[in-house]
Order: sequence, then structure tokens, then C-alpha cells
Amino acid sequence: MRIDRPVYLDKMIRSRGNGFIKIITGLRRCGKSYLLKFIFRDYLLKVGIPADHIIVIDLEDKRQAAFKDPDYLLDHVDNVMKDENTYYILIDEVQEVRDFVAVLSTLNLKPNADLFVTGSNSKFLSSDIATEFRGRGEEIPMRPLSFSEYLPAYNGTENDAWLDYLTFGGLPQILLQDGEDKKVTFLRKLYQTVYLKDIYDRHKIEYPEEFEELVRVMASSIGSPLNPNKLANTFKSLKHTKDLTNKTISTYMGYLDDAFMTEKSDRYDVKGKNYIASLSKYYFQDLGLRNAVLSFRQNEENHIMENIIYNELRYRDFMVDVGNVTIRTKDEEGKPIRLSLEVDFIANKGSKRYYIQSAWRMPDADKVEQETRSLRAIGDSFKKIIVTAENIRLRRDESGIVTIPVIQFLKDSESLDL
Repeated sequence: MRIDRPVYLDKMIRSRGNGFIKIITGLRRCGKSYLLKFIFRDYLLKVGIPADHIIVIDLEDKRQAAFKDPDYLLDHVDNVMKDENTYYILIDEVQEVRDFVAVLSTLNLKPNADLFVTGSNSKFLSSDIATEFRGRGEEIPMRPLSFSEYLPAYNGTENDAWLDYLTFGGLPQILLQDGEDKKVTFLRKLYQTVYLKDIYDRHKIEYPEEFEELVRVMASSIGSPLNPNKLANTFKSLKHTKDLTNKTISTYMGYLDDAFMTEKSDRYDVKGKNYIASLSKYYFQDLGLRNAVLSFRQNEENHIMENIIYNELRYRDFMVDVGNVTIRTKDEEGKPIRLSLEVDFIANKGSKRYYIQSAWRMPDADKVEQETRSLRAIGDSFKKIIVTAENIRLRRDESGIVTIPVIQFLKDSESLDL
């Protein structure tokens, strides 16, 4: 089954010949290798690059194990590059090469070499690119399938696709699993034998039982404000685990971010125009993995949809914060009070900004008032949107607030501007 990933292919195309080592990063099994070895290679052939000017080295293939030796790899490339035309060097799982940073730096010295590589999360993360390559590497981050990528490959109705996407997420291989039992088994096994193993291989986890409990707590708390202090207090209330300090918890949370399992969204005071350091939200890059962490027992659709909207905004290359709006009002006794309202997402890209609320259902006027109150309190002219799971037509109220059904929002790449 072929799933084209045009957003990422476009990024690779626009990075051709820029002098950087292009490094595709992202969650394990999100499709990095397929993008490099098939989609991008096919594109190069289609635009007329001769096959002998595309050097593919696949370190997952045992038959290419000799390329783990840096001298063998460099000699091979030297022998293949016979003229001054551009050669595209595509290396999958580059961390398997001994002293791979020096190897890539050496190859990048060749004026007619254009390097594109992938690396495993256990040894090669975003933080490594900044420290190891010092301005010579360009990261191309990749995510699991967006709903617009997932839907054309799904064998079933649009509604069934949405329900499966909520439950089993967007890792490409999930589409090859026949039946719910197979999907559940696949995701559980993947979490235990790949993602946790990667983290344990890379980091010395002093308290593995507590680390896995932390992942479960974070998975249970998508859509809720968290910080290490709050989580440390949670651990004090759990009888079957050791207390963890906020410093240890902060370190462990960083490991999850580094492994592309979770992402942090900071809180931003819209009117004060500054970040609020006390609490942030954490979202999972793949909801299937999140649900597997919880053994598929906590399927709160409203929180899961919020996570999906966050992932979609990041897929569209927006920087995403959680908004906070303070208003002055009166309590039941008529006394003036300050009230803090939440905006689920502030999405920024260049000069563009959108304020977005996630609302699973808005069955009555009170719920509509609740969801629109923070948006109306913002007071600036940037677009304000409510995304709902209800099957409705797109509508715009007298305040200019747009309400759009979630499937339309996810399917239409221009949905923010409708």
C-alpha cells in the first residue's frame, strides 16, 4: 500500500541543493524510511535524475551491513561519483554507521553531493542535530498520518475512518492491520518493544516503573494543564510508586518529547502578551499510542479530538500555544472579580494568527456561550474558530466567529480561511 506524503515531499524538494545535510526526524514508524527510499527517490527519477546518480544506502538491510564501516561507505561513494553532476545520497538509519557525524560532514564537503538521511530515535534526535552538526544540518520533521492522508488509504466509510482514527491513530502500518484486535495488539507491542526500548536504550531510567506510570498519567491528562510540580504531587498520592522529584519528572518528560511521543504547548496570556510559566499542556503525536498506553480504557472523545486538532495545526507548520484571557466581571453578589478564560489554541505562522476552540458538542445556548466567551473577550481582529464534532454546515455568527465540523476542518487544507 502506497500512501503519498506530499507535504513532506514538497519540503524535501525545496531543500534540494541548499548545502545542508537534510535529516528526516520523527516518531518511530511514522514513514520516514518510506518517504526517503521510495517517495523521494521516485520523484528524483520522475524529474530526470539518472538512477546511477541516486545512491541509496539502507542500513536496515543486513545485506548492506558493510556500510556501517565509515571507510567502506566513503570509498563506495567516491567510486560511484564519477562526474561533476549532482549525486543524491540517501542514507536510511544513518546512526548505524560508526562515527556517522564525521561521515556525513565529510560527504557534505563534496560540492556535488546532496545528502538526505533518516535516523533512529534511540540515538539521533532533534537535539543531536543542533549540537552535532552546528548549522550544517537541516531538520525535516515528520509526523504520523494526518486525517487527510489517512482517509484516502482507509477501506471504509468516512465516518468509520474518523472513529478508527480517534481510537487507533495515524501510524501508516495501522492501516495494514485487519480487525480491531490486530490493531490493539500491534499498538501495544509497538509501545513496549520499540518506543519504551528506544528511551531505555538512550537514557538511564532510574525508576522504570515510575517512568511508565508518568506516561500513563500524561496520557490520561491530554487537554489538562500540567507541570512537574503538579505531577510530583500526583506521585505522592499513588501508593504503589515511589515519590519522584519535580526535577526527575521534568527530565523524564523531556525524554518523551525527544522521542517524539509528546509535545508541549505553553500557555500564553493573550492580553498581557506574555507566556505563563506555571502550567502547560502536553499532547501525544499519535493517539493510537496514547490509547495503547492506557490499554484503550480512557477514550474521552472530547480530549482526543482536541489532541487531533493540535496535531493537525502542527502538521500545517503552525506554532501552537494554549491561550489565556483575563476578563473583569462580577460574582453572584455583584462584587468585581477577575476571571481567567481559556482559548484551546493560538496558532501562529508568520503574520497569520488564529484562535481555535475544540468543542465536541454544543447542544444548547449555554454551551455555545461557554465556548464563545473567551473568543469574544480577546478583542483583536484575528480569526476565531470553533471546531466541533457535530455534523453541521459551516456557520459564522454576528461576532465573526466561525464554527466548522471537525472532518471538514481536517480534510480541507484551507479550512482556517473559509
